[in-house]
Amino acid sequence: MKLAQLVKLLDYVSRYENDLSRYPTQFVRLKSSQWDRMKLQWENGMDLSEWQRESGEEEAQREESRWFSPILRVFGSKKDSATDQEEHASEQQEEREADSFGFNPNIIYNPKNVEQLRKLYVDQLFHFQLKWASSTLMEHSKLDEQFMRDSLLRSFTQLLPDSYLLFYYPILKLKKAPVELDILIMTPLECICVTVLEKEEVAAFIGNSDRFWIKKHGDRESKVLNPMIGLQRMEKIISGIFSANDIEFPIRKVILSRNGYIDYPGVPYDTKIVDRRSYDEWFANLRKVSVPMKHNQFKAAQAILDNGQTTASSIYFAPEQENNDIIE
Repeated sequence: MKLAQLVKLLDYVSRYENDLSRYPTQFVRLKSSQWDRMKLQWENGMDLSEWQRESGEEEAQREESRWFSPILRVFGSKKDSATDQEEHASEQQEEREADSFGFNPNIIYNPKNVEQLRKLYVDQLFHFQLKWASSTLMEHSKLDEQFMRDSLLRSFTQLLPDSYLLFYYPILKLKKAPVELDILIMTPLECICVTVLEKEEVAAFIGNSDRFWIKKHGDRESKVLNPMIGLQRMEKIISGIFSANDIEFPIRKVILSRNGYIDYPGVPYDTKIVDRRSYDEWFANLRKVSVPMKHNQFKAAQAILDNGQTTASSIYFAPEQENNDIIE
């Protein structure tokens, strides 16, 4: 089951910012184990509604355990040695992280076949990916609901390989000023800069070297900003970051239109045009890559994360509040 990893979304706080060397492997392990668990339960004919109810009860018990664990550490048995107390604290920290970062899919209907089960699973995992891309154990960013319905984001995260790291319209902070980029796909072998050109269905774009391109839709004609301007700017920023960190990592540029046609005779040699005529083939080739994550890929992704802007609010539990009250 291939699922690319959403590393950075806008200026949201991200799990991957904390430890890029840890979370990619944790995500792959979690994704695989939870799928095996769900598939096994479904194949064995377990009462799925009962499983869902028990999962909710287990989660409530874990929440209660997390809430009282600080009290137990303070008022626990004095017979515990210092080593035991350290081990308990370490175990409780691991439990809190596992609960916070964990993913427990729910069966909300009884799938008729494994394909329906898989769709149910990846849809819920997509929401979990958005959570990882907008929160940490101590902070969270307000997630725009439009991303729940973003078909391109779903396609990239649900169909590309696990070894791909996705930056979706990241906001970087360069020279103390925020800079908005388009899409970056960090494969194990290269960084792909993607600018999306999608308007009305089957619109046609006629490109040239001018500041504006012509967009035709039916009998109507209008102008759109030349996408090469933003694409070249993005490549310049990323190559500058790589150069400043002594990273040699190839950069490729793509202008993408899933629902339209692009006619650009003067396309530069290092830029690929992907429209509705070539999208399926291009995307299929992206999916074929079976290369594992590479050290240089991590270095490149980390360098971009280090320049990322983050806007988030702290999360903490107030003692006088009920267990499930979160104060922002």
